[in-house]
Amino acid sequence: MATSTIPADLRSPIPWLFSPAVDLLTFLGSALLALGLLAVGAPFGLLESDTPDWMWVGAILMIDVAHVYSTGFRVYFDVPELKRRPWLYGLTPLFAFLFGMAIYSEGSGLFWRTLAYLAVFHFVRQQYGWIALYRSRAGETGRIGYWIDTLAIYMATLYPLIHWHSHLPRNFWWFLEGDFQRLPAVFESVAAPIYWASLVAYGGRIVYRGVIQGQWSPGKDIVLITTAICWYVGIITFNSDYAFTVTNVIIHGIPYMVLVYWYRCVGTGGEPRRHFPRVAAFLGVVWMLAYLEEFLWDCGVWHERSWFFGPAWTLENLDIVLIPLLAVPQITHYVLDGFIWKRKSRRHLV
Repeated sequence: MATSTIPADLRSPIPWLFSPAVDLLTFLGSALLALGLLAVGAPFGLLESDTPDWMWVGAILMIDVAHVYSTGFRVYFDVPELKRRPWLYGLTPLFAFLFGMAIYSEGSGLFWRTLAYLAVFHFVRQQYGWIALYRSRAGETGRIGYWIDTLAIYMATLYPLIHWHSHLPRNFWWFLEGDFQRLPAVFESVAAPIYWASLVAYGGRIVYRGVIQGQWSPGKDIVLITTAICWYVGIITFNSDYAFTVTNVIIHGIPYMVLVYWYRCVGTGGEPRRHFPRVAAFLGVVWMLAYLEEFLWDCGVWHERSWFFGPAWTLENLDIVLIPLLAVPQITHYVLDGFIWKRKSRRHLV
């Protein structure tokens, strides 16, 4: 998610991306939902087991996979946008498939490790993107503030990942067990003081800008604080598949879907719009596409949830084509996300 400066006439005294209520529900609400599910799951023993099926449906299918398909509303269901850059939008899925096949032909382990690190890069960059959007919305241009904000959000995500890599194996993984490469413990020893110092510096900047300068950016502060809490708790505090799932997926997927919906259905201005039918249509489409993809994954590859998707298929020697093909939407989402949110690439945001 790349961003740039938003014109001064669009700024407000307190820089919200959407509106006070929507920002709070999107960022604070998704974090509280994640932490609430963590608190509810603990006494029922969910932290000591794999993510239950009901949470898999709610978090992975309806949020994580669905948010990938929300990119379609930003690109492939937007005819003027699609016509504006047909080569980028047309060739990206093709190259994603060819890239996937090339990597998979060298080994399934290499394929899943590569996909895992692409996903990690995407997740980290999205959290930075929110901070950059809030800075742009507020017209913040100071270099010191930029470096404090940037270091804080990157360390809030990278330090838990470094801890994860330094304490393998864990009871959870990104896609498949063993998809991360173990790092020596010295990496965490070096990163830890930088992590804590960056968060302290960010806290000091909140006090300085808010109390002394009277320049509050509560949305940006919520994004950074909730990111730091959820990533720390979900990766470092608990060695749990359930904890990682609820703290990682929810604060990533829900805000992204809100951003896409707002861009397509609200940010154009004009007459007030009826949101319920639009939200229902938006969610209905992305949930249907997410179910279709996971149906193909489960019946053709994983064979884990026949209760939900039906009996497994016998597809011998087709994995070199099927698995890269099913990964195309995900890889396409990762690639296009680096282009479509740049200022010159978006008609509007708020």
